[in-house]
Amino acid sequence: MPDRSAQNPAQCFLGVLDAPARLHFDDDTEGWILSIGDAEQSHVDLNDPRRVFYEYLRRIANVVDLAGTPGTPLRAIHLGGGAMTLLRYIAATRPGSPQTVVELARELPDFVMGRLPLPPGSAVEVIIGDAREELPAARAGLAAPADVVVLDVFRGADAPQHLRDREFYAGVRDLLGPEGILLVNVGDDPGLQFLAEQARMLGRPAGPGSRPLFEDLWCLTEHSMLSGTQAGNLILVASTRQIPPEWGEALRIAGPHPAAVLDRWELEEWLESL
Repeated sequence: MPDRSAQNPAQCFLGVLDAPARLHFDDDTEGWILSIGDAEQSHVDLNDPRRVFYEYLRRIANVVDLAGTPGTPLRAIHLGGGAMTLLRYIAATRPGSPQTVVELARELPDFVMGRLPLPPGSAVEVIIGDAREELPAARAGLAAPADVVVLDVFRGADAPQHLRDREFYAGVRDLLGPEGILLVNVGDDPGLQFLAEQARMLGRPAGPGSRPLFEDLWCLTEHSMLSGTQAGNLILVASTRQIPPEWGEALRIAGPHPAAVLDRWELEEWLESL
């Protein structure tokens, strides 16, 4: 386990991002924080990987808890690795889950895993490269279609165009099985126009006679985000089947609170009001 008493936090330079990555132990949150540049990116509790500190990621974990039979392995693909917080969560709550991570920054996985070891028995493949270009490799790495794909590479409306168009999302959908779930972390500015763009891309037909990319689309966030007047994170939950209605109440109870859970129809009505 990393030495908390170290005077100098660990650091490495990420060439593709032209920014430093830094790991340090935070006494206030009792966990390790990965920062990239000036932004905190991930939080890891090595003593309890089931503890997910960041609210947006806790909402994603709550959806993962509902997928399939509780406690059974899931096939998961993570587009964007960071400190692998959710990967650690799945490994702890669903032992034996085969997981694939696609990470753009070549130096980051070894830097993180060398200092913050993964839970024993974690079945993880790491692919270095662009999320779109490596979709075929991610698909080939699993013996069967994925149960869950997590997309966590966006930095708001300046997200690369090739990671936000319909063709990219069609490729992501093709990774998933018949009950598969795509979870997209969308960070956005006041007005939430980037969120609206992504939701329409995932949940609406491209034109007359076409079908939506996904059969169902929900949104999870902190309740105050519904005003559309503040910046923050929202989670889009896209599914290749209809999402069970009972998930709504389960996700509201799970929080973090105050939680907003919008099903397809509530999401459409809210988008029209923005």
